[in-house]
Amino acid sequence: MGEPHQGEPAGAEAARVDQAGAAAPGGDAAVREAAAVREAAPGETPVRGTPAGSTPVRGSGVREADKPVLGVGMVGYAFMGAAHSQGWRTVGRVFDLPSRPVLAAVCGRAAEAVRAMADRHGWAAAETDWRALIARDDVDLVDICTPGDSHAEIALAALAAGKHVLCEKPLANTVEEAEAMTAAAEAAAARGQVAMVGFNYRRLPATSLARTMVAEGRLGTLRHVRVTYLQDWLVDREFPLTWRLRRERAGSGALGDLGAHIVDLAQYLAGEPVVGVSALTETFVQQRPLPAAASSGLSAVPDAAGLGTVTVDDAALFTGRFASGALASFEASRFATGRKNALRIELNGERGSLAFDLERLNELSYHDHTEPGTHAGFRRILVTEPDHPYLDAWWPPGHGLGYEHSFTHQAHDLVQAIAAGRRSVPSFADGLQVQRVLAAVEESAEKNSVYTPVAVTPVTVASPAVRGDL
Repeated sequence: MGEPHQGEPAGAEAARVDQAGAAAPGGDAAVREAAAVREAAPGETPVRGTPAGSTPVRGSGVREADKPVLGVGMVGYAFMGAAHSQGWRTVGRVFDLPSRPVLAAVCGRAAEAVRAMADRHGWAAAETDWRALIARDDVDLVDICTPGDSHAEIALAALAAGKHVLCEKPLANTVEEAEAMTAAAEAAAARGQVAMVGFNYRRLPATSLARTMVAEGRLGTLRHVRVTYLQDWLVDREFPLTWRLRRERAGSGALGDLGAHIVDLAQYLAGEPVVGVSALTETFVQQRPLPAAASSGLSAVPDAAGLGTVTVDDAALFTGRFASGALASFEASRFATGRKNALRIELNGERGSLAFDLERLNELSYHDHTEPGTHAGFRRILVTEPDHPYLDAWWPPGHGLGYEHSFTHQAHDLVQAIAAGRRSVPSFADGLQVQRVLAAVEESAEKNSVYTPVAVTPVTVASPAVRGDL
């Protein structure tokens, strides 16, 4: 999800794209392999912002003071800004990283509010103009947590300025914007820059494990993918007309907000793109109270000034076909009474099935269809073992993680990619592929659910120095 921008507003194999991703990361061990272990040379200039006398990091033998700094600047500071802050603030305390993320500056339009956020979440400085944040010498990476209408402008400026970029989903409001951002990211990759999209649900240990199991052939040939993402925060007709309900700011409604997540997760787990869709969308409440001045995307107070028109969808329902011929169904709604943040995905193949439920995010359900029917069935895999993705850096087996840890893992993977000089996943090309699916859904819905093909984003390795993680 984005948040209010406070600074301003062919064959199946050939069609496979970045969605397959790399093998699931293994936590500290994977980072230690990429880390350059060294001792400070006599007379070496201290790394900026590092206190004297810091102690060695667990396991690496490298003092925090000797690690190169990765200065992070973030634009936007509400819901996603807080979640990203948690990830950046925590990642270096959990994982043994090859560089040291520093929360250099956060940007927001309201000076007092952004300063309070900076103090609360540990940002060293506050800006009120995102251009000034990009221009800062202590910012190496720009983290974009704004509504979709500003993603392209900020990302393009940051890449042109030589910065790495993390951009919240969906990548943009239109395919055209996403194409421009992807082209800029590919050009920047040749200069050693990394650009990544924030699809954080890839970063849960259970979904990462599911991807590995699919890639290993545990399910065999894929037949079905069914996925739903349901919330109910718009059921009240008196909920105000915030930016998330305005097409010019958000691009779309439940489709972009929730549908982007489930399209990416389905393509990631399947390891292949959706190549066509047939869709329905609906706006159940057409008019809503205008919001008071102080409001955000997920919470607001109505104003007495009157009503405004909702210009996005409240729900989207669509079927799809993967490149291999597997069939898929998707449902995204912000009107599912009683459902707060209910994401569920199931994959069925000739050899087995996998299911994941975000409300039980430390678990996978797995059925091995090669077992005798007398004792076969779905079984629970508790994804808390140290050899599960990311978990060697956390707690003993059985001690589960939560929603916020996905943002710590996101930061971990981005820092690792930057240090190793390789392509990050999900890349901007992955974000463009999701955008193409969302656009096809809208086109299909406008044409009475006619089946609409989805163009597949080609994979490009911009430079020999950037290794494509396919």
